[in-house]
Amino acid sequence: MKPSIDGLSTVLDAENEHHALVMFLRRGAADARGEDPARAAKTLSRVPLRHLWEASDVSAHDLADEVATRYRLPRLGLSDLMETRALCARFSPRFLRDAALFPFEAGDGVLRLAMADPGDSAVLRAAEIELGAPLEIAVASFDDIATALAQRIGETSAVDSEVATASSAAAEESVENLRDLASGAPVVRAFDEILEKAIDLRASDVHIEPTRDGLTVRFRVDGLLRQVAAPHDVMPHALISRIKIVSGLNIAERRLPQDGAARLKVARVEVDIRVATMPTQHGEAAVLRLLPRDRGLIDVGKLGFSSGDEQKVRRAIEFPHGMIVITGPTGSGKTTTLATMLSMLNTPTRKILTIEDPIEYEIPGINQSQVKPSIGLTFATAMRAFVRQDPDVIMVGEIRDHETAGIAIHAALTGHLVLTTLHTETAAAAAPRLIDLGVESFLLKSTLRMVLAQRLVRQLCERCKTRRTLGASDLAADPRYQICGFSSGDVVHEPAGCERCGGSGYRGRIGVFEAMEAAGQTRDLITPKIDAHTLDEAAIRNGMTTMMQDAVGKCRAGLTSVAEVLRVTMAR
Repeated sequence: MKPSIDGLSTVLDAENEHHALVMFLRRGAADARGEDPARAAKTLSRVPLRHLWEASDVSAHDLADEVATRYRLPRLGLSDLMETRALCARFSPRFLRDAALFPFEAGDGVLRLAMADPGDSAVLRAAEIELGAPLEIAVASFDDIATALAQRIGETSAVDSEVATASSAAAEESVENLRDLASGAPVVRAFDEILEKAIDLRASDVHIEPTRDGLTVRFRVDGLLRQVAAPHDVMPHALISRIKIVSGLNIAERRLPQDGAARLKVARVEVDIRVATMPTQHGEAAVLRLLPRDRGLIDVGKLGFSSGDEQKVRRAIEFPHGMIVITGPTGSGKTTTLATMLSMLNTPTRKILTIEDPIEYEIPGINQSQVKPSIGLTFATAMRAFVRQDPDVIMVGEIRDHETAGIAIHAALTGHLVLTTLHTETAAAAAPRLIDLGVESFLLKSTLRMVLAQRLVRQLCERCKTRRTLGASDLAADPRYQICGFSSGDVVHEPAGCERCGGSGYRGRIGVFEAMEAAGQTRDLITPKIDAHTLDEAAIRNGMTTMMQDAVGKCRAGLTSVAEVLRVTMAR
């Protein structure tokens, strides 16, 4: 290793090296403005290297590599710093953070100093005076030093804080340090890049998960998770802290799950973000639900209804009162279908109230409320208030308990049209589920108008999908074709992959449905002892198209593939 001041002065001129680093950081910006890079560097030759780096697009690691090369000093990474015996207790934490210094003792007893800016001779002199000995210098990045300091200063505080006041001060210092780290340019830039990439790929969710070796970032695109490149120069806890700051969460709380929200402008698009954090074995993980505010309501013709199912839906919403239930798992498009139905009902002559969690579509002319359990605003309490607001149509985002189910049924009995969702596998399973929640079967028989079950299948990319005529060998090689009812000579379409669809062969999603009208024999079967299988068979006899049949029809029309049909539906 090279010794500090004396060694550096004999090898190179620190001022010239700083001037060269200024040119390295400012060259791109100066060229973009038409300036002379040398003149720009000379003007900024006395500006601290940290300020220049934060204003640049250069990563912390690239800058540290350049500094180590120009000063001909050893380059240390975060793992190297964490393996040393730190001497942070000898200095003020603020001094170490502001100067980007990490003092430590090597295995041979030599005192060393990791610096992000070795050209700052005043800071180096101060460190040598404090330690009372010459120091050998190494180079580390601003980010790595900040992370190592956050860890080691926290450890030192934990050992030394015997008194409650000292412990409180140390925790405050640690939180402040974490806040500073999360507000640094590299972390902010990494978070913005993740969101911009997610918007470009039309992702609905962003999953940020710490691992033993770093960070994993995955986007949910068209219903399936897709791993993307994670930022390599940002520590996981710094990125999670940035997410917490943006969404108004407590960055000091790392042991409990937290939920938050934010409204940001990303790549010229305004986005509502719902954030949920969860502690894991390697740190906190976060899931971000992205809700672009400029997405318009979907026309009923674009949801994917067959002509028969669309007629059933239109008949159901024409009833002046009663209940319409949409069922399916999380992420099956129930909210989009509900919003589309509400837009069809939305006229000046109707008063429509909704209680949702969260509000995903803002519909002009409709009074929309969001659940806030922390203040007691639940689905049930909102429904009680709704019936006193003289509404014509009520939408409750989900029936989760006996209380909400009972209020919804009574609202439907007293002259309101109630739209809601339920988590069941099929349309027929909705009636037994509501009875299980405590709804009387005779009340359900009087109020239920229709149950719509749905899933989402990925649509084949129109640009690259391939057409294929099935032969006997295809049917023998892949039993999925026979399960879906295809025979030799039938035509199917399959994914290929192109630039437009990101190589997946699919772009966008479309719904597959089964609409069960509660009429005739189907309604008569709604009794306290009814089972879903019996009700399902009766509905099919009365003309209900199952989700499987609807999906196969879309497959024959070239909208999706056999693999997608069997991924989201099953034969029965």
